[in-house]
Amino acid sequence: MITPGRFKDDPAEPRLVLAKTAVLREVDPELSWTERELPERERTKHVHRLHPYLGKFVPQLAEVFLRRYGTPGGLVWDPFVGSGTTLVEANALGMGAAGCDISAFNCLLARVKTDAYEGRALEDDLVRLEARRSKSRARRASPYVERWFAPRAVDELLAFRGRIGGTTYPDLWRVVLSRAARSARLTRHDDLDFPREPVGGEYFCHKHRRVCRPVGEAEKFLTRYARDAARRVQEFSHLRTDAPVTVVGGDARVVSPPGPIDLVLTSPPYPGLIDYHEQHAYAFELLGLERRDPEEIGRGVSGYADAIAAALRRAVAALRPGGKVVVVVNDSRGLYDGILAAAGLRLEDRVLRHVNRRTGRRNGEYYEEILVASP
Repeated sequence: MITPGRFKDDPAEPRLVLAKTAVLREVDPELSWTERELPERERTKHVHRLHPYLGKFVPQLAEVFLRRYGTPGGLVWDPFVGSGTTLVEANALGMGAAGCDISAFNCLLARVKTDAYEGRALEDDLVRLEARRSKSRARRASPYVERWFAPRAVDELLAFRGRIGGTTYPDLWRVVLSRAARSARLTRHDDLDFPREPVGGEYFCHKHRRVCRPVGEAEKFLTRYARDAARRVQEFSHLRTDAPVTVVGGDARVVSPPGPIDLVLTSPPYPGLIDYHEQHAYAFELLGLERRDPEEIGRGVSGYADAIAAALRRAVAALRPGGKVVVVVNDSRGLYDGILAAAGLRLEDRVLRHVNRRTGRRNGEYYEEILVASP
């Protein structure tokens, strides 16, 4: 377990020092790590970096509250499972873990992160996937794929997809296919999150500080990410326990936990900030996953509070006596006092933490709250 930071002065992080001066009395120093104390490689350790995901919370934060309120051998529930952070960290601590999500891709990613893998089978899969095969298309790509990828990249992505069927761990390689597709799109290198239009020519790249061209191939990403994925799941295999993990595809307002739960630990979607289906549009297209956009909570502010409250009520109904509900939020709209009350919860603690410096161009100051509540 990483030792929580003390919010030390760090001359390499002037924004952090300014933030410390402004909100020292409000920010919890035990949960506010500096970049030096918690570098990016630790925030994305082992399976936590199998695939990019906007809006996930750091595993070290999940670990703190799992240790504080979880029960070894008990069951932790995450009604907004997202990329699976809660499930991964709960399993590593020997706690049963379960969660649900409306996004089929999120469920796929969470299952892949928490599955068991055998080293020899992984190596055999890699040999099969890297075999030189014809890149002729088994079938025509969708209009979306044809629009967002260069012809060579389309051929390579579809060829890789065709080889997945004969592997031992097809879901793992489907996640790799998605990750490679994200990198191989006809888009700016500094605009991978929500590009609006394909890019066909040269542009000034803010990421590389020079003129760049969009990517025209996918094979190099497929090879690199496949080997990286195999390494990461093997790293986690040394931490993974036999505690059960369950991932349910569905709406948290109507899906119940698979049994009595000891802790709810979740980071709900932000209202109106992230389109959780659209951020993985390429995955839905290449993997043939069903999209349930209209049912996604957080696509707008209207109805958001009622939806989150309904999901929490469903979770609370399965909570054992003495169980806690821990919600990680950026409550800039001040909605969660009402949400907790509507869910039949009493707020016990409200912790403010400084969020570790984000990557890319989204690196401004940012704070979030951890709300601890009980029925």
